[in-house]
Order: sequence, then C-alpha cells, then structure tokens
Amino acid sequence: MKLKLLLAILSISAAVLSCKEKNVDPATERETNEWIYENMKYWYYWNDNMTTSPDYSKDPASFFESLLYRYDATLRPDGDRFSWIQESAEELEASLAGQSKASGMEYKLTYFPTGSSNVIGVVLYVLPDSPAAKAGFARGDIFSSVNGQKMTGANYSQLLNSDEKLTYTLATINAEGALMEGTTTRDITPVVLQEDPVYFDTLYSIGANKIGYVVYHQFIPEPYQASNKQYDKKLDDIFNSFKNANVNALIVDLRYNPGGYVSSATNLASLIAKATSNDIFYYKEYNTEVTETNMKKYGETYFYDKFASKSQNIGSQLSNVVFLVSSRSASASELLINGLKPYMNVTLVGGKTVGKNVGSVTLTDSKKKVKWGLQPIVSKSLNKDKKSDYNVGFTPDIAASEGNILYPYGNPKDPLLSEALFKITGTRLTRQIKNARTLQEEDSQEITSTIQRKAGRSNMFYDK
Repeated sequence: MKLKLLLAILSISAAVLSCKEKNVDPATERETNEWIYENMKYWYYWNDNMTTSPDYSKDPASFFESLLYRYDATLRPDGDRFSWIQESAEELEASLAGQSKASGMEYKLTYFPTGSSNVIGVVLYVLPDSPAAKAGFARGDIFSSVNGQKMTGANYSQLLNSDEKLTYTLATINAEGALMEGTTTRDITPVVLQEDPVYFDTLYSIGANKIGYVVYHQFIPEPYQASNKQYDKKLDDIFNSFKNANVNALIVDLRYNPGGYVSSATNLASLIAKATSNDIFYYKEYNTEVTETNMKKYGETYFYDKFASKSQNIGSQLSNVVFLVSSRSASASELLINGLKPYMNVTLVGGKTVGKNVGSVTLTDSKKKVKWGLQPIVSKSLNKDKKSDYNVGFTPDIAASEGNILYPYGNPKDPLLSEALFKITGTRLTRQIKNARTLQEEDSQEITSTIQRKAGRSNMFYDK
C-alpha cells in the first residue's frame, strides 16, 4: 500500500520491520533499541549520517537521540530539528489526530511588562464544550497567577505542567498598557478532547470585494480512529458556500496551525489553486534506500502528489489570496503556501514561519511488543518548480503582530486580519500597522505557547 505523508504534517501509521514474535510480552530495552535502529536505518532522511556502532545499552529515548543528525547552525545547518520519539505509541497517534488530554484552551506565555521577569498567559482560542469553555474562558483572556502563585520566568513551567486541576487568576491590561491584577479565579481539570480544526469562517462584503475568511488550526482529515474525512468535508462545505457567494478574495488564517496530514493539505490546496488534477502539488524526496525500493514498486508517481479535482474549487474566482501566519505556522501550513506559489500570487501577513520543509512518518510496532512510537523525518518537500527554500521559514510580505490584547476571530480590529483586509480592499478599516520596533519588542517578549506542543513536542510537527 502506498504510504501517506503527514507534513508537520507526513504521517502514516506504519508498522515496518516490527518484531516477528507471536507473543505480546513487552520488548526489553535492547529489543526496543534494535527495533528503533532497524526502522531508522531504513526510513531516516539522514540515514547515511547515522552511527554504524550504536550503543544499545542506552534507554530508548537517549538511544533514539544518539542516532539523529541534529541541527547545528555552524556544523550542521542542514540538520534535523524535528524528529522525536514518544513513550506511548497510542498517545502519539492520538495527538497527531487532534486527540489529547487537555484543558481545551491554547495560550501563549509572555513576559509582561517588557523587560520584567513576570509572566502572563494570553488565551489564543478555546475549544467549544471543553473544560476551559465551561469555566468561562475565551480568546483574549489573560491570567497572571496559577494555584495562587504569580507566574515568573522561574516558575511558570512547574505551575502549568500538570494534568490535574489548576486554578487560574485573571488579569487585564488597561488603556495605559499596565497590567491590572484581578481576583476572579477559574478552575480547569483537563480531560481527553478531540479538536475540530476547522474553527471559524465568515464572509465580508467591502465595496466590490467579497471576501471569504476561514480559521484552520491543524491539518487533520477526521477524528482519531475515524475514517469519514469529517473535517476535510467541513472545509469543502465552507468553500462551497464561498463559491456560491461569488467571493473574489480569500483569507486563510494559519497563525496557530503547526501542520498536520499532507492529505488534508492537498485537499485544501485543491480548493484554492488555479490548477487542474493533472498539475503537481508537491514532490517528496527520500533517502537513497527508500527511493530505490519505492521506485521499483510504484514508479515515479510515488514521489509526487497532484491536486484533486474539487467541485468546490474557487481558484478561478480569486484576485487575492492571503495567508495569516506566525512563528507557530509550520509544516503542512508551509507546504500549502509553497505548493500554491507556482500557480498563483499569495500574500503572507503576520510573522515569520517555522521553516519545516521536511516530512515525517509515524512508526509503531504492529505486534505491540514495542510500546514506543517514532516520528522521524523521512522526506524533504518541494513544489512543482522543485523549490524548497523555506527551511528558515517564510518571511511575511506584510509584518504584523497580534500583541497581547486579542480580538475575537473575524473582528477587523485584529491586527493580522486588518492588514489582510487592507491589502485586499485598499481601505484601512480600523488601525495602522505597528512600526518595526514595536513588532520586534512584542515578539521578543514571548516565551512559548501551547501550540508548540500540539503535535507531541515543542517545535515538533508531523506529516501524512
């Protein structure tokens, strides 16, 4: 069967070279490490840089790390920034499909005020019907204390790193830009959640411009263990409504999208592109061994994906296509942008993207002896013109930062959306763009965000 790439998001649930024993007794560490090495030796994109004398006495996580051709700005600028291993293969597969134990709110952590060691959390979005939603959280809420302790650069990780109930104390930023500590508290206990990544959509009519806007949080075709393409079909329906409304401009909000399945990236690209089902969306480049094996088995078609024929495609109607991006936009988000560039002009608004031009596969043991799951980088992605020059990220055409005071999705006061609407209409509806110094200060104060952990590990994203 032809493997599907996740590009993140290149993920396939593959059980390759798994143990041949018929029992399901847990593998020893030695057996686990041997399984890891065999899989990595075949699949890993940089397998020619792997050691030929592995130390099987290490624990599996350390052993896996010892095999990687890790990125180094000076010594290995072409190295690996994204491969990872997870102790539970089942949890790995679930997280890549949008299911995990969580509060239901994604937030960023930032030093505030500028130059201080004090940390605040800014809620980016909240999943409907989640514990966070039921507790009353919404996009733009700010919290400054957890379990009665004020967050600082020294303690925020310890305070927030818990699967148990947490009590958040709310705060606000006043008109003068000062933090106002509050007394309102909200309790959240995490539960297992399935995220619907197709979060919001709306239409704008501004002069002669009819603009479709959609917020997409992760490239996931369907819920975990389902096979109904539920989320892909939801996007299809939205684009069908855009088509019926005769939109002539499109804004796709990927600012919080770390990647996902390549199949979903192909689906979305096929709704947008001025292309046909005979046109190449992207190419996949593997190591020599994988290339030779699959060339013999499948031929050239294994190494590229074409656009799908979609009746909901609006490409011929569009005069403007704008993507909202940030330092959290990665993998399949970048694959989508790179794959569309040869076919149409696209404008990027926001911040510099992550720079993941490589894809991974999910490797698990079908016999269930080995409990670990692997997510190694196995391929490099290129567009129709064989370009893959975004390994350091895409620089936006229009720089914009959302800051710490957030507006609901769809509100033209949102700085990124405001700039996108201005680019399309030529009319500034709300506010002027911030100067470069302000943007740099805002970006430099951010510490991390929960978006970076959505695909299993900080700055690690998957692909299918």
